[in-house]
Amino acid sequence: MSVRTLIEGVLGLALLGFATGFRLRGPYWRWRMHTAFTDGTPRGGRAELVRSALEYGAWSWRTRRLR
Repeated sequence: MSVRTLIEGVLGLALLGFATGFRLRGPYWRWRMHTAFTDGTPRGGRAELVRSALEYGAWSWRTRRLR
């Protein structure tokens, strides 16, 4: 993972956190876990969860900048 992706991922996750009130067990984040991972848990453990969360955050950051 590049440094740019890491920075964008952190920024994107921060914005999503503010938008959801940092309720990580709330409806949005539960839905997100079940759409990202078939049974709601990553196959590769915590490392896979962190990597995929940062990639999702980077994607959301880039998508927001397109507007």
